This record gives sequence, structure tokens and C-alpha cells, in this order.
Amino acid sequence: MLRINEHYLKLQASYLFSDIAKRVAAFQTAHPEREVIKLGIGDVTNPLPPACIAAFHKAVDEMATTAGFRGYGPEQGYDFLRQAIAVNDFQARGADIQADEVFVSDGAKCDTGNIQELFALDATIAIPDPVYPVYLDTNVMAGRTGMFKDGRYEGIVYLESTKANNFVPDLPKEPVDLIYLCFPNNPTGSTITKEQLKVWVDFARETKALILFDAAYEAFIRDSQLPHSIFEIEGAREVAIEFRSYSKSAGFTGTRCAYTVVPKECRAFDAHGNKQAIHPLWNRRHCTKFNGVSYPVQRAAEAVYSPEGKAQCTALIDGYLNNAKIIGQAMSELGYTYVGGDNAPYVWIEGGRDSWEFFDLLLNKAGVVCTPGAGFGKCGQGYIRLSAFNSEANVVKAMERIKEALQ
Repeated sequence: MLRINEHYLKLQASYLFSDIAKRVAAFQTAHPEREVIKLGIGDVTNPLPPACIAAFHKAVDEMATTAGFRGYGPEQGYDFLRQAIAVNDFQARGADIQADEVFVSDGAKCDTGNIQELFALDATIAIPDPVYPVYLDTNVMAGRTGMFKDGRYEGIVYLESTKANNFVPDLPKEPVDLIYLCFPNNPTGSTITKEQLKVWVDFARETKALILFDAAYEAFIRDSQLPHSIFEIEGAREVAIEFRSYSKSAGFTGTRCAYTVVPKECRAFDAHGNKQAIHPLWNRRHCTKFNGVSYPVQRAAEAVYSPEGKAQCTALIDGYLNNAKIIGQAMSELGYTYVGGDNAPYVWIEGGRDSWEFFDLLLNKAGVVCTPGAGFGKCGQGYIRLSAFNSEANVVKAMERIKEALQ
């Protein structure tokens, strides 16, 4: 008799964004005449930068010739992209990252879920609350948690991010092995200073823990004092892995390209307490289970680092940040407090009521889709997240509707 992986049965009824999609679909079926403006899921709406499109076309044309055709590429990514990443995203900021420490992939979501395969099932996991659901759900699937009880999974150390700590969690009071951090944060839009991040790096070094640092939104940072990478912090190479994506920075949500950085000094330990390098383990996993991102997509990603690409991506991000400013201003005028929006594309709004109730109110009265904070964890209850990923015209229209619905 074939048995299933029963840890999947611990998962809640549906993935947060699937639940939202079902509610929106039901609303649109019942009200086909109503236009719905989606400020919920963090999917970009603007086209790819022209520099990326030009590189994409050129690479496709190469694939149409015998001389230019490429079959299987290196699983870790082509050298031209890995080198561009190391130089532009890290070395330019004083972070010592080399090209062969970069692993190109099809998404940070995949990487943050897949990385936990390298670690023991009895590892103690520390996860922020509120949190991007993938971190939590993939560890549930792997069997690192107990049952879901009173809004949380048994066996997980929750790092509460609340108004009281400015949505930057405090160090855990109990021993942990693996720590998930995300800054600029999804869902709250909060940021972390170099001083605050150094506290976490020092903690990981002292306790032999490892930090999984999700920096998918670093391109939205406009404050020059904030770190874009955990590797800007001394000592991080030994205790951190970083995840990045072109999804939000260059509009690659439908094109799929991201990367993970695993420094060669990065370590974990075997059952005898011996230090083991993570770099070769991730390389083995990557080569065994992944055949690489397509050549045209990697050429398109490389174009992000061209002078034209940099300018075009900056313009895209500035547009989304302007949308976030419009959202924050409108909600503030309505008397709501919020965080995020200045160095992140998300605005985290304290609603003063149940999150799903606020979701239904905005959907039914304003025709606007938000994301209920409760879907991100216990500490998200009472909040909603509004995304800046839409056109300026739609954001302005959405805020006008929300003002009308809430006044």
C-alpha cells in the first residue's frame, strides 16, 4: 500500500493567494458589471524593460542558427550572468561575493522552499510572523512542525513582528538552527538597518545558526543608509544565504529568473558536530534537480545590468514607489496608520477590524482587492496589505473608491 506524505495534511485548507483568487472570482461572477482593481498579490503590471526585450530577441535569434544554438546550459547559470550579478549587485556595494557563489534559478520562491532540503528534519526553525507563506508551508511539508493549533504550527519558533518593535523581530529567546529573514519585508514593507542586521549575524555566529535572507525587494531601497544585502555585514559569509529575484526589480514574474548566493565559507554541521560547507551541498542539489534557466532568459537578465537596463529598471521601480506613496497618503488622510511604501512596494495598514472583514469590505464596496494580514500569520490580524504593483491611473482610481467606501 502506497502511503502519502501525511505532513501535507497539516497544511491549511488553501494557499493564501489561491483563497483570495477564489473570493475575487466569486465576486466577479456575481457582479460581472463591476471593474475590480487588484492591489493584492505582488505581481507586476508593467512590460519588461526595452533593454531586456532587445537582449531576449537577440538570444532567440541566436537559437535559430546552427552556430548560435544552445542546448543544456550550466545548471548554476551562464558565466556572463553570474559575473554580472557578482560585480553589480555585491562587489559594487563592498560585499565580497564571487561569480561561482551565485546560483541562477527560476525563482526565489522555489529557492527559499528548496533550500530547506539541505538541513536535518529535526532542525529548529525560526520564522517571522507575519510571514511570506512559502517559508512556513515548505517546512510543514517536510515534516519539521507539529499540528496547526490556535493559529500556529507546533514546533516552530515564531519571531513576532509588531508595531511595538517596528516590525523588526527581536532575537529568539530559545535556541534555533535556521532563521528566515526578509527585508525589505514582505508583507509589512518594513526595513532593517545595518546595525540591526549585524545583531542577527552576530547571533547566528555565536549560536551556530544559519540565516536565510530573502532580499527579493532590495531594488526598492532608496535610503542610502539601509543595507541591500546581508553580505554588507561583517561575518555574514559564514552564516547566511541570500535570495534575490528579477521578478519585482525588472518585471520578470512571467519570465522567471532569480538567483541564490551561497558563500563558500557558509557552514552547517553534521551529527558529530563537524563543520560542513553548504556550497557543495546546494551545488549537488541544484545539479541533480534543476536543468538551468533558458539561455534567452539569462541574456535578458544580463541586460538588467547594462546602462540602459539600469535606467529602465530604476524608472519602473520609481513608478511603483510613487504608487505606494499615493496609497499611503490616501490611507493616512482616512486616519489609518501604516508602515512600508517608502523603501518597499507594499503598504501595511492597521485596519482596526478583522483582516478578512476589511478584505470583504474593500472588495464589495470599492471593488478593490487587498491581501488580509491574517493570511500572513497571527500577528497580521487586524492589518491589510496593499500592493503598489499596478498602473498609477488604477491606483488613483482605487484610492478614490476606497475613500468613498470608508468615509
